[in-house]
Amino acid sequence: MPRRDGMERKDLLKANVKIFKCQGAALDKYAKKSVKVIVVGNPANTNCLTASKSAPSIPKENFSCLTRLDHNRAKAQIALKLGVISDDVKNVIIWGNHSSTQYPDVNHAKVKLQGKEVGVYEALKDDSWLKGEFITTVQQRGAAVIKARKLSSAMSAAKAICDHVRDIWFGTPEGEFVSMGIISDGNSYGIPDDLLYSFPVTIKDKTWKVVEGLPINDFSREKMDLTAKELAEEKETAFEFLASA
Repeated sequence: MPRRDGMERKDLLKANVKIFKCQGAALDKYAKKSVKVIVVGNPANTNCLTASKSAPSIPKENFSCLTRLDHNRAKAQIALKLGVISDDVKNVIIWGNHSSTQYPDVNHAKVKLQGKEVGVYEALKDDSWLKGEFITTVQQRGAAVIKARKLSSAMSAAKAICDHVRDIWFGTPEGEFVSMGIISDGNSYGIPDDLLYSFPVTIKDKTWKVVEGLPINDFSREKMDLTAKELAEEKETAFEFLASA
């Protein structure tokens, strides 16, 4: 069920828990155990977790939710600012929830300028924009699109879904990682287990792997924890609805 102008996420959560419980149960009963499930309907992370919980016979790793749209938006904002094309920007990260608490992180991102790769912070030399307006623009882009056209950003989402599925199928290019909402179990970034959280991943042989060992500064830590907290709260609310669904 899509989100409409003026709708609270909680209302959306309640309506969608029932839907994704049914979808999960149907997958559990009828799908191959090798099925790959990509959840796009919002709130995507928690809907994905609900579907996964309702399909216990399918590996958790086979469920992912779309944060590629946010990832693409982050790349586009950097590209616009630097006057390059989106494809010249790589390794941005969306941490956490596909909501306005998501954390678009460019600390590890690179941009191709005059044929050589440079860190985004170094290339832009505008830390206050990167830590302020850039983040809020990416976080609130969905709402801005709804406000402007009274409908959600369907074509951008469709493009992001294609990117997401293509990378699952063909893998990520050498030296590149992408953002994807996946089960947080056993991650090395201090995010609690059993959340559907967006991480930087590389993909090979149709299997994702979280990018390990990225240094996390205090600014990032706070933002990553904030979005994890929202996801934990959403999960709790969803599971209350799930028990009565």
